Amino acid sequence: MKKKFSMILILTAMIAVLFSAGAAQAEKAHERRIRMSADLINKMAQESDASSLADVINSGRGVAIFPAVTKAGLIVGGQVGEGVVFLKKGKGKWSGPAFMGLSGASVGFQIGAQSVGLVLVITNEDGLRAFTGDNSFKLGADVAIAAGPVGRDASAATDGRARASIYSYSMSKGLFAGVSVEGCVINQNRDASEAYWGRPLTPKAALAKPATDRRVAALVNALNNLVKKAPK
Repeated sequence: MKKKFSMILILTAMIAVLFSAGAAQAEKAHERRIRMSADLINKMAQESDASSLADVINSGRGVAIFPAVTKAGLIVGGQVGEGVVFLKKGKGKWSGPAFMGLSGASVGFQIGAQSVGLVLVITNEDGLRAFTGDNSFKLGADVAIAAGPVGRDASAATDGRARASIYSYSMSKGLFAGVSVEGCVINQNRDASEAYWGRPLTPKAALAKPATDRRVAALVNALNNLVKKAPK
């Protein structure tokens, strides 16, 4: 009887250790995603045409950052990536994050590239509703998306007449450009959201919270530093 009881205690302890390890790994995953997103924004801010992206973000409603969208297969094309979403609440103020995933059609990888950093800029109410809804949505079908304008085209995208609800920008192999991701699907990442917030939250609820936590401070600073590059 004592041996059986001891075995039960050992098994219970092992399960607890495995559960704790899994929780710690999930926490590391979402923190790594935030750190990589900050690194991507900082790199984009150093590009010669960063002012175009900054201008679109400055006049937009929010951003979704996917720091490492990778190829999902060699024969059948497809991409997968995990990202974070923030809404712009005023000068230097953001709310979020919400955690989301991206999968589906081609992102237009350069030859030899295995991964791209992707930033989606939410420009209007339609884009906002897509990211704050409870369901997944398809870019280009459920919400209008276009490759982000660069250079002189950027000013036309920030004068209130733009048709796209989302503009996309990518960075691959040190190059920065607008890119089309039409056909990709955006879905909620509930596990990452619960790991960050400590309880289940819908995207709408998460994106209503001020982004003032120290865990996202570096990313918020990176976004604000990029926005400063927008033309006056």
